[in-house]
Amino acid sequence: MTASSPRVSIILPTHNRAWCLRNALTSVMEQTFQDFELILVDDASTDGTAQVLAEFPHLILLRNEKKSGVSCARNLGLEQARAPYICFLDSDDRWTPDKLEVQWRWMQSHPQDMASYTDEIWIRNGVRVNPKKKHQKYSGDIFKHCLPLCLISPSSVMMTSEVLGKIGRFDESLPACEDYDLWLRLTARYPVHFISQKLIVKTGGHADQLSKKYWGMDCFRVYALNKLLSQNNLTGERRRWALEMLIQKCCILQAGFTHRGKTGPARLYQQAVQAFTRDLEGAPCLWKNKIKFGREVLSHALEH
Repeated sequence: MTASSPRVSIILPTHNRAWCLRNALTSVMEQTFQDFELILVDDASTDGTAQVLAEFPHLILLRNEKKSGVSCARNLGLEQARAPYICFLDSDDRWTPDKLEVQWRWMQSHPQDMASYTDEIWIRNGVRVNPKKKHQKYSGDIFKHCLPLCLISPSSVMMTSEVLGKIGRFDESLPACEDYDLWLRLTARYPVHFISQKLIVKTGGHADQLSKKYWGMDCFRVYALNKLLSQNNLTGERRRWALEMLIQKCCILQAGFTHRGKTGPARLYQQAVQAFTRDLEGAPCLWKNKIKFGREVLSHALEH
């Protein structure tokens, strides 16, 4: 680790993850590339996190006294970051020892590129598993591939602080899929290089994963897509791809809420399908208040 002018800022948010945090931190400290600062944001942990952190005196510790969520935690870390390159690490993931060095060298040899991400090893309930075909990674202009699901793992990214300044930080209104939202904003404007080496280990299956907390994660993706179409100057194929995916996800949610007997949300998504289909077909979109739609989507997602 470097004391001043680091080349890479690593931001690690955590909440009540003492059971796995030591592994994540150790994987950072054992990197072959050491010119970094490690910013850990403790999001109001109440478990043994403080005892684990005492073993790592050289990190920069920030703490939220009230739990604010992963987006807020990462943004707090970004406010303190000093380096021209940014990496994120989730507290239940870990890096291989050469992760930073491999990625740093690639970024230095391709200074025109703003971001890169790596391949990954998946562990579920202690067992290594293979990703499904839908999780296949791509390189370059990957916007279309990022529309169905979150293709990029936050723990695998290295990106410039400059590009974050251009696309904005994490959306703090999103309790989940905040990375999906950020990657859409990134890949809509910039290419992202894929490094095919498996440089991170992702662990899953534990009870506190956000994907297990919320039903209908596509609600958050609909919010992100609606926001992207409302705020971003998408044109041509990019706009059509985003609209098609938005309609597809609204159809899925309409069917899901109908099956659960939730007539209010089902009706909302039915109206959305009709409005966005008109938009896709080039007809005047009668649904003007997309901001209100976004708020209702979040409300239903948090309720269910």
